[in-house]
Amino acid sequence: MTSTAERTAARRPLPGWLDRYTTAGLCGLLVGSGLCLVAFVTNPVPDPSFPWATVPESLRLPFEQPRIEHWPVSYTVGIWLWVAGFPAVFLAGYRRFGTGRPFGPTVWLAGLPTLAMLGWTTYCRFFWPKLHPPTWNAPSYTFVCWLYCSSYDVVWSNLAYLVALGGIVATLLAARRRGADGVALLGFGLLALPLGLPAAYEGFRRTRG
Repeated sequence: MTSTAERTAARRPLPGWLDRYTTAGLCGLLVGSGLCLVAFVTNPVPDPSFPWATVPESLRLPFEQPRIEHWPVSYTVGIWLWVAGFPAVFLAGYRRFGTGRPFGPTVWLAGLPTLAMLGWTTYCRFFWPKLHPPTWNAPSYTFVCWLYCSSYDVVWSNLAYLVALGGIVATLLAARRRGADGVALLGFGLLALPLGLPAAYEGFRRTRG
């Protein structure tokens, strides 16, 4: 006879460790947002890329946080929590909305992460007000994007676009259920970590049959 725990596990769309990461990642996004806001009440200009984003002195606390490179400590930790937790948004969407639809896994675990990578890569390449000198502490949603944001070398940005193109191909293969879809998703997911975690999971699941 099947136990309640076994029935619950069977209905869970994600394995236990990934389910726990998803919940923790969403909490990390909330905590990260709070830490970023703390920097606004301690530092006149939390992010020098956006000097206009500040609050009046009368609303700030009478002390200033130290900085890690260009950013206050709490702002830095908050942004990195966003980097670590952002893939959980897609996993949570899949967990809540994507399991009962024909293209649900493909959309939530491959298509939307690919779209996000394209968006972030384009923003960082053409619109992000870059600080100088470049720093190792530049938060980035994929390792290859970090190589660009920490150096401003366009080679890495071009490579990020190639990885995102691989995500588009992998998404199309997954939607058509072609034989190489699992390998393509796994490859894109690994190259796009940590943002590619959902695609890597789906690729691993499909290659396992």
